[in-house]
Amino acid sequence: MFANILNALTGHKAQEELPEPNAALALGALLVRVAKSDHSYQVEEIKRIDRLLAHINGLSVVAAAKMRATCEKLEKRAPPTEIFAELIREGVDFEDRLMALEAIWQVVLSDGAQVNEEIEIVTRVQHALGLSEADNLTARNRAQESA
Repeated sequence: MFANILNALTGHKAQEELPEPNAALALGALLVRVAKSDHSYQVEEIKRIDRLLAHINGLSVVAAAKMRATCEKLEKRAPPTEIFAELIREGVDFEDRLMALEAIWQVVLSDGAQVNEEIEIVTRVQHALGLSEADNLTARNRAQESA
């Protein structure tokens, strides 16, 4: 209570309490991170993230948008990309890791432009997920087919 009063008097905002990241939130935060990596977080990318979160997690459009908003906040305070990818790797099987990489490629490809920062994140995620170059190519091809 005293912290809230002090923060109000000094103009500091108390940091919002966020959920502990699990595999689903970690993937969402990675999707946001790759979308923002080119310093242009576009509407196409946001819509793609919402659709992916809805599909992957069986959520409504509104619930997926709320989850993305949480993921955006998590991403701001996030540890390095590899730590987020490890949360996914530890929590899911090979096919789900491949699907996570495919989802990341879908976001990269959604704005029609690929920049080095995006490709670098994809590569780091691929390695942290324990996936090969062939797996990365498979995920990218699947993402292109679903675009």
